Amino acid sequence: MLLCITIYLTILQNKIGGGYLIPSQMLKGTLEGCVLAIIGRSETYGYEIADKLGGYGFGMIAEGTIYPLLLRLEKNGLVHTEYRASELGPKRKYYSLSNAGRAELRRFVESYRELESAVNRLFKEEMNNE
Repeated sequence: MLLCITIYLTILQNKIGGGYLIPSQMLKGTLEGCVLAIIGRSETYGYEIADKLGGYGFGMIAEGTIYPLLLRLEKNGLVHTEYRASELGPKRKYYSLSNAGRAELRRFVESYRELESAVNRLFKEEMNNE
């Protein structure tokens, strides 16, 4: 299971209309690692990445957020890209992890686990003090 999707920092989320919205500042720190995790599961394209993030509870991630992030990953050598024909229209740009991308994903998961542990300790202490 995607570790970053278990961002049960829902404790910190704002409840809106029965659903949850992850504050954008919180999302910024984790989105790149989560996108790497999705790409690491299988080759995929931008719209599908946004759709999968939504399916995991990230809400609707705007194209203006996803595509610049994907371009940055490509420029930094973390992903390989390939254009492929689509049955539904123009060619799609598919993304797959490079070796550097896999290493960056491992670093992200390690850092995220440390953050998750620290937040859990903090909230456990907070709950015990109530």
